[in-house]
Amino acid sequence: MPELPEVETVVRDLRPVLAGRRVTDVEHGDKRLRHPWDPSWAGKIKGRNIGTVGRLAKWIAICFNPGGTLLVHLGMTGQLTVQPSCSPLADHVHLRFLMDGGLDLRFRDIRRFGGAEYLAEGRSWTERLLESGLGPEPWGMPEDIWIQKINKSLRPVKSILLDQKTVSGIGNIYADEALYCAGIHPQTPGKSLKKAEAVGLLLSARTVLEEAIEGRGTTLRDYVGGSGLKGSHQFRLAVYGREGEPCLSCGENVQRILISGRSSHYCPQCQPVATRKRGGNRVIP
Repeated sequence: MPELPEVETVVRDLRPVLAGRRVTDVEHGDKRLRHPWDPSWAGKIKGRNIGTVGRLAKWIAICFNPGGTLLVHLGMTGQLTVQPSCSPLADHVHLRFLMDGGLDLRFRDIRRFGGAEYLAEGRSWTERLLESGLGPEPWGMPEDIWIQKINKSLRPVKSILLDQKTVSGIGNIYADEALYCAGIHPQTPGKSLKKAEAVGLLLSARTVLEEAIEGRGTTLRDYVGGSGLKGSHQFRLAVYGREGEPCLSCGENVQRILISGRSSHYCPQCQPVATRKRGGNRVIP
């Protein structure tokens, strides 16, 4: 699934190409997306000029002049790319925005877990997302608030990282990488972390995401940036997807466990199971 670094890469690719473009037509497929497309939105977008392209967590916002916003979520296999209008139309393209200059903005999604919606003029797209319960990104999370949220939860810290209402933008890949960077076992209950450990995890998440953005994201299967280029950060992953392979730091084999139905990769040597007591509660039995 595209996470924050992948979505940021798409936005950075699209921003200079889309700015000032006029949408001349909108085409949509007949298959239902997780975020369903309303055919009436096409008439509201046609003829509009694109202003800015922004992002919040895993959402892409294409803002029109003088108003109105197209919100796009890539889901698990979504791609949002600019291509020449004359290029062949690939399968699983569900939305096509024809623009002046002979270019298309195409939304392709094999598994159809993504989608798009149009917000009318006068409605803030950031407020729309925050009203849905979306939490702050790691960079916008105050350390004291993060510590409070962590220390109130008995959930495994891996589950806390994946909770978009707690902190947004982190998915399975970068949760595993951040926990490895911080030296914390993914099953550790949040409440058991000391203040320094909680802060260290937040800083690790920021670092991991920044490095992934520099590498244009992680391409394991379907992800490509807005220009159609794949990411390269998959070659720098420390634990995710490396079950049975030696840890890059200590040589111990990376292991995989399931936490709330999600695969979690970790090094048993660098991320040992905590056995200390805190507040009278054993961290992991």
